[in-house]
Amino acid sequence: MLRLIGFIVFFAIFLVFIILNLGNTGDINFGLDTLRDFPISITALVSFFLGMVFSIPLLITLKERKMSGEAEEPREMIEKEEKPKKEKRKKEKKPKDAQEDEVPKENNPFGAN
Repeated sequence: MLRLIGFIVFFAIFLVFIILNLGNTGDINFGLDTLRDFPISITALVSFFLGMVFSIPLLITLKERKMSGEAEEPREMIEKEEKPKKEKRKKEKKPKDAQEDEVPKENNPFGAN
């Protein structure tokens, strides 16, 4: 019952939006034909609806992949991705003999002893 009331309220707000924006018009050019003084609110709603319709095949494909298990990465691929990260960390650390030599106190250019 609460869902029905929510739908009715949403639909009422939707209709008020359309009624208030019927005065806002514009031209739509399809290349070969042009619609003159077409309501912008209808254009926005049709664009939104077409976006939902064209996303349906994508959703169906993703759902089929998830059901078949293709969406999950195999464990081997995950391990291959982790190895370079570990090796990179090792390369960032400098070995002790590769560290820069400290400047002796007597040759310190700032005169601090």
